[in-house]
Amino acid sequence: MKPIGSSSWFPVIAAAMLAAASLPAAQAQSARGTVKDAGNQAVAGATVYLVPAADVAKLAKAPTFQIRRDAADDEPMEDNLAANRDKYAQAITDSGGNFNIAKVADGKYFVYVQPTDAEHLPGGDLANKSMTAAELAAKPLAIQVSGKIPADAVFVGTSRCLACHSKYSDVKKTLHRLGITVVGKPSKLQDHSRFPAFNAGLDKLLAGAKFYFYGYDKGRGFDKYQVSQKPPADATSVSLTATFFKDKDGTLKFRTENAKDPSDPARTYPVEMTYGGGLYKQRYLFRVGDSTYPFLQFNTEGSDANADRTRKSWRDYHADWLYDEQAKKLTDPPAKKSFEIECAACHYSGYRLTPTVAGGFVAGAANDPNGEADLDGDGRPNELNMGCEVCHGAGSAHVGATKAKRGATIVNPRKLAAERSMVICNQCHSRPQGTMKNDQPISKDNRMLTPGISRNEYLVNHTTREDGAQRDFWDDGVHSKSHHQQATDLVRSKKYINATQTMTCADCHDPHGTTGLKHQVKLDARDAKNSLCASCHKAVEMKAHTAKTVGAEHEQINCINCHMTKTMQTGAGLGKGRDGKDGKNYWMNDISSHLFDVPRKTNPAVKGVEPGRAMPIPYTNACGACHDAGNL
Repeated sequence: MKPIGSSSWFPVIAAAMLAAASLPAAQAQSARGTVKDAGNQAVAGATVYLVPAADVAKLAKAPTFQIRRDAADDEPMEDNLAANRDKYAQAITDSGGNFNIAKVADGKYFVYVQPTDAEHLPGGDLANKSMTAAELAAKPLAIQVSGKIPADAVFVGTSRCLACHSKYSDVKKTLHRLGITVVGKPSKLQDHSRFPAFNAGLDKLLAGAKFYFYGYDKGRGFDKYQVSQKPPADATSVSLTATFFKDKDGTLKFRTENAKDPSDPARTYPVEMTYGGGLYKQRYLFRVGDSTYPFLQFNTEGSDANADRTRKSWRDYHADWLYDEQAKKLTDPPAKKSFEIECAACHYSGYRLTPTVAGGFVAGAANDPNGEADLDGDGRPNELNMGCEVCHGAGSAHVGATKAKRGATIVNPRKLAAERSMVICNQCHSRPQGTMKNDQPISKDNRMLTPGISRNEYLVNHTTREDGAQRDFWDDGVHSKSHHQQATDLVRSKKYINATQTMTCADCHDPHGTTGLKHQVKLDARDAKNSLCASCHKAVEMKAHTAKTVGAEHEQINCINCHMTKTMQTGAGLGKGRDGKDGKNYWMNDISSHLFDVPRKTNPAVKGVEPGRAMPIPYTNACGACHDAGNL
């Protein structure tokens, strides 16, 4: 990526402005306005570019799972500017933040601001929707840009943020805030009221439960064992059992026992936290020394009647870490597989990983008086879930700034271009590997990204594998198969690169959870009006639309039934889909594709594929309620 120019272009701009001044008024359309930040501070010396919408549209391409750094077509604004900035209409703001682009040719443009100071980030709140030349000329543009996090800023915790921004207190009710919960002790930053069945699995364990782990299969992933609460018919296939119980002190514990060698001493572990529970699954974090590890999975909508182990009520989650099949002995989990090292980066606010003298690591998170647990043992609670600063940046400078400077010391993702806004979500709603060669997208300094950096900077400095492996996609090489790949899809979709609106996650989702709707969407996507989709797209007459596209009128369906097929799976499932031939079943999955296409029966991941292994498509999901999926 080439550096974007600044005041060196002023003579060129001035000459262009003088030339335009001599044109007849009817031929000259101008774009004028101001550039400021949220503190009403003028941004001087910034270059305001008009990026032609047609050039952005040229970057669109057919989706592929190959997502790479240093690409020239995945940052709609910055890649175009790197190649064409000298060709684009532009102007430089004066000391008052004012600019005037004297001549704007007919067409549509995205308005992009490139500040030159150290306090502000590029983009601006007009960077993601194109405007016609006439719209640009109609009235002065009031552009706001985001502030930038100072290099020495530190995390202050969500409680400090909400002390001033109390209108966003509903964030406590979101799954970003509820992901990790101390057993029986939710923090003051957590409100589970929107999820009354959140701890359905935990309640079963607290009541006492014994599980049999049998049928070891070394070729599988995290669920190498089948698990049941009843002894299997073949008692010799059982390797270990795990019995959950509430101890005398009220804590939840489980005891592992060697089913093949009763002389092997049993081991007991305390369960400290739950991991998930609001949607499809819940796991349980138990402690060994300074680290925690996930074990056992409760599938919220699973059923023991389902034949597939992934769809039952309970599923194995790394019992192989607790039993050595070769030695036939119980064991403790491997230190290098701890939750703190493998997973916590996308769950903790202000995540940090510090090497120890002994060669291990100690994980840390932002201090907050209302945090979930004292993670690092310093006597101060830590914030073990996504907080305000994950998206807005460390807040110490913002808290200490004067009123005029507050806007320049914090990141507002809505005032960034799509590529810089999207990457904040993308870091966790994709499947990269970081510098530790695991699924945490952390830098060499063992830190998550600072909000506001470019997509390419993130890929270069925080990933060794930029996104999912081939196995994380279906056989068509396009549709995501594994979970937390929503942003993987979106960044490859037509919604992200087009001539009208470069979409971000926040266009459909409310990060603060103020609407109270499922999945934190801004409007209902399943009502009769298709309200969420219709907020950008004009209302579609569904009968006519479906008659044209599939040859038959449909009325009582929603846009997302076809355009957001649930191709991805969390590993928990939504139970059975439509019955196929020979008693086989087309499974439904639980996470919607964010490519917004409509995968057909002719897709290579569907046609001729065994039902239980086929990619879900509308015929096996919502459409399968009426249509016979067996004919696939």
